[in-house]
Amino acid sequence: MALPPQARRAVENAAGALPVTDPTFDVVAARAADREAAAGQEKVPVAQVRDVDAGGAPARLYLPEGYDAVVVHAHGGGFVLNDVEVHDAAVRRFATIARTAVLSVDYRRPPEHPFPAAPDDVGAAVAWLDTQPELAGLPTFAHGDSAGGNLALVTALRHPGRFAGVALVYPFLDPTASFDSYTSAAAGFDPSEAAWYWQQYAASPADLTDPDLAPLLSDRLATLPPTLVTTAEHDPLRDEGEHLVLLLAEAGVEVVGTRYLGQLHGYWRHASVFDAAEPTMRQVAGWLRMHVERVTGAAPRP
Repeated sequence: MALPPQARRAVENAAGALPVTDPTFDVVAARAADREAAAGQEKVPVAQVRDVDAGGAPARLYLPEGYDAVVVHAHGGGFVLNDVEVHDAAVRRFATIARTAVLSVDYRRPPEHPFPAAPDDVGAAVAWLDTQPELAGLPTFAHGDSAGGNLALVTALRHPGRFAGVALVYPFLDPTASFDSYTSAAAGFDPSEAAWYWQQYAASPADLTDPDLAPLLSDRLATLPPTLVTTAEHDPLRDEGEHLVLLLAEAGVEVVGTRYLGQLHGYWRHASVFDAAEPTMRQVAGWLRMHVERVTGAAPRP
């Protein structure tokens, strides 16, 4: 379908932004600007929110009332941008809707810290959960958007049997950018920017074929627990996410794939801009609740 009005306005508003591929693009300044913008977002209250050292990885732990599971969240931003502050409003909302604890990992980012620093940090945070009496033994899920979806998937592949489920929002998976959506669905997201992010993330060209960086190449996909993948119609990453769904189905993994029509990459965090953002979050939360109830045998909550 054609771009709907909300998506058209978002593309128009972003048209003047300096692309990451510009030689004058300043990563540090961009991170600071994103944090400043995020500071003004409305943030729903959560019973407990505290910053923690999760096995050497800084993280923010959200504990809503009555939580009975824990989600390890990895934020998007092309591996390079964003952090727990930028994702704070979205994660608060998600923890409240899903009624789960959420550990949002502030993983190290390139170019200062290239691969494999980020998945190593998320893995350290997963191990830390087992040392926390309030969290150990709870059903645990991996969750992430965009580059964070890559990290959530890689973390689950690195820890077979550890997670009750994996939920990915428009995951960033293919360094080759070989799928058709890079030319047919790249509204508001220049494919050259995707290449730039991969170049920052990989420590060497050989890393681009490492399954811990490019998980579509993994021979361990069959080890995954139930997995949910959501994609956006007008997103160059659309086809690689949907290809993952096909690979998982062929590997015998319980998998659900949903394409959100009319949506752009990045829409999930912006409920005030995109009508589909809140329904996407509620779909992911409802899918998690279903699997919590399956694991624990608890009756669905009213």
